Amino acid sequence: MQQIEQGIFYEDAYLGVTIGALVFPYGVILIDAPLRSEDARSFRATINNYRGGPNRLLISLDSHPDRTLGTRAFECTVAAHQKAAHVFRNRPTIFKGLNVETGAIWETFSDAIGMRWASPDITFSDRMYFHWGGPQVRLESRPGANQGSIWVVIPEQKTVFVGDTSTPNQPPFLMQADIPAWLESLDVLLHQYKGYQIVSGRAGLVKPEDLKTTIKFLKDVSNAIEGFGAKNAPPEVTGDLANKLISRFPATGKQRELYLTRLRYGLFQYYARRFHPVQALGQPEIDEEEQ
Repeated sequence: MQQIEQGIFYEDAYLGVTIGALVFPYGVILIDAPLRSEDARSFRATINNYRGGPNRLLISLDSHPDRTLGTRAFECTVAAHQKAAHVFRNRPTIFKGLNVETGAIWETFSDAIGMRWASPDITFSDRMYFHWGGPQVRLESRPGANQGSIWVVIPEQKTVFVGDTSTPNQPPFLMQADIPAWLESLDVLLHQYKGYQIVSGRAGLVKPEDLKTTIKFLKDVSNAIEGFGAKNAPPEVTGDLANKLISRFPATGKQRELYLTRLRYGLFQYYARRFHPVQALGQPEIDEEEQ
């Protein structure tokens, strides 16, 4: 586990996403959850050694299964954006998987099917603040990468957890993306959060150069998609675009195949939602109970 500032930690060694912990006198605020229950138990044991207060709260940075399937293992109150909570309301109690491959990390974890969700207990729309005996913690809505995407900001310690807003060295998930909103959020991160330590939900600490790389990638994707739309091209053309974009990410073997699947699925869905909604699969996380 890596310490950023006093009482602020992240861990990027678990399957799923990079998770965080804010250890304060009143209790511990957890940020996202690893996929495996044993990893959650291990993380809980590690955090207990830091002697924070008795209370526990877990914040889900969005609704993606990679960061929410393991939430129940922490056995605590869960907070998320109200749009993420809407996704949970439409999920079955037990995760059944999807009938397509999306390139998510949970698809590499054989025990994911059959896990039980833990729905958010606390929700908000724009901002929420926590005062747990340490520095102020602010949750703020930052749409773009996913439904109900949020950031966790600790202004006094100049630290921000940004989830999938930036995913250096791996392709982002585009299936539910709002690229214009996403670019706006990245611009805010670059210019209003200068000097902050930025924790990606997929890569640990990131630098401004990583944000600029994400911006260029999203702009290139947006331009290509709009070009396809202007020609009324079928969604299948996005497959060739995925094959070109995969070269930007340093991956080989099974990891490369996973990333290529993520790009193919995400680009198809993003384009279909923009220009051929009848051919889009819709919101796969919302439709799980129907599959």
